[in-house]
Amino acid sequence: MAGRQPERMVLLISIVERGSGNKLNKLYRENQVFVNLRCEGAGTATSEIMDILGLGSSEKDILISTAAASAASALLDRLDDELRGAVPGRGIAFSLPLTAVNNLVAAFVGLMTRSERDREDDSMEKQQKNSLILVTVNQGFTETVMDTARKAGARGGTIIRARWTGDESFAQSRGITTLQEEKEIIFIVVPKDIRNQVMDAVNKAHGIHSEAGAMVCAMGIEQLAHLG
Repeated sequence: MAGRQPERMVLLISIVERGSGNKLNKLYRENQVFVNLRCEGAGTATSEIMDILGLGSSEKDILISTAAASAASALLDRLDDELRGAVPGRGIAFSLPLTAVNNLVAAFVGLMTRSERDREDDSMEKQQKNSLILVTVNQGFTETVMDTARKAGARGGTIIRARWTGDESFAQSRGITTLQEEKEIIFIVVPKDIRNQVMDAVNKAHGIHSEAGAMVCAMGIEQLAHLG
């Protein structure tokens, strides 16, 4: 229809056992999710806990995808239903709202996606039951931070190695004498009702002026599916 607004876009994040990322990428393409970035991470649970829970390896493949909201919603519904078990091992997938996206990416996704706009309303009704907490922490303090998060109600997280590339004036303006370059980013998914208590606990014990130097933020999850 002429003049129809482009479909809303979301960010789809999927965390699966190492080695399952390629199969998940193929599955996503078959379900109209085409723009994918894959990186490696690690779970925060000990090997003993992983064995008890039957969760397999703590090493993770992380797939970050940009998708039309209707396609992401349809895919997450299918992963929670008839596609459950289609990806080896266990994991989690969830969508996050995007406030803006590159026009070229949006045009490509819109061209490739068969629109199912009615699914957007369903997705919006489901949103905000869970939150994604992102904690950027100095390397070597992940387990300490996760211990605090668990005591506040979090069940676990996934780590990605990173490096600080920001302006040193950021540290100076906040009275930070040393800003360690080597960082780790922790992804923690929690129910919305305990989000603030987890964030407050981490910030109080390991905030930016502490040795851990944690920076904490959160965003609402629209839809979530457990894999495997």
